[in-house]
Amino acid sequence: MVQICDSAVDAVSGIADGSTVLVGGFGMAGMPVQLIDALIEHGATDLTVVSNNAGNGDTGLAALLAAGRVRKVICSFPRQSDSWVFDGLYRAGDIQLEVVPQGTLAERLRAAGAGIGAFYCPTAVGTPLADGKEQREIDGRQYILEYPLAGDVALIGAHRSDGMGNLVYRKTARNFGPVMATAARTTIAQVSEIVATGDLDPENVVTPSIYIDKVVAV
Repeated sequence: MVQICDSAVDAVSGIADGSTVLVGGFGMAGMPVQLIDALIEHGATDLTVVSNNAGNGDTGLAALLAAGRVRKVICSFPRQSDSWVFDGLYRAGDIQLEVVPQGTLAERLRAAGAGIGAFYCPTAVGTPLADGKEQREIDGRQYILEYPLAGDVALIGAHRSDGMGNLVYRKTARNFGPVMATAARTTIAQVSEIVATGDLDPENVVTPSIYIDKVVAV
């Protein structure tokens, strides 16, 4: 059964030091900012964060990095015009980085949720991102072997939840939320509102409650 939490702080209270945390969002769209703020207050440290970006401005994921809680970032776009927090940490040698092409990132997460042991992908063949990875020719094309990317915890943002934890999203704020929900041992969702079970149109449910452990309305 999903746990409906009274606050974001309650929702993240079980996250341990050293956890791998999947953080939804494409930039700020769909980023679970209140859950991240609660994680900062909670105090967990030495985290590995998996996200599309490495933080924007001084809020959300960037604030978690600025608090010194993150050991490593796995992402597709670590640098952009407002990624000064990550940029400063990386240049100072205070954070580790693993760059993963965006499609490969999504597929590694999906593989973790689907129980796929590994897969061959043509993206990044012939680039430094392929260094040290197994390479194989399939039907005349070169591929590299990629492994699933699972999390101890996923923090995602959705639009609405019902009392069972079924989720619907709002437009492009969906982004990585559904696939991250399947790829983590514990999935925590922040939503705009929680409605009565039965009020959501089943045809509109994107993430079923089986993947959700905790929900908090913010």
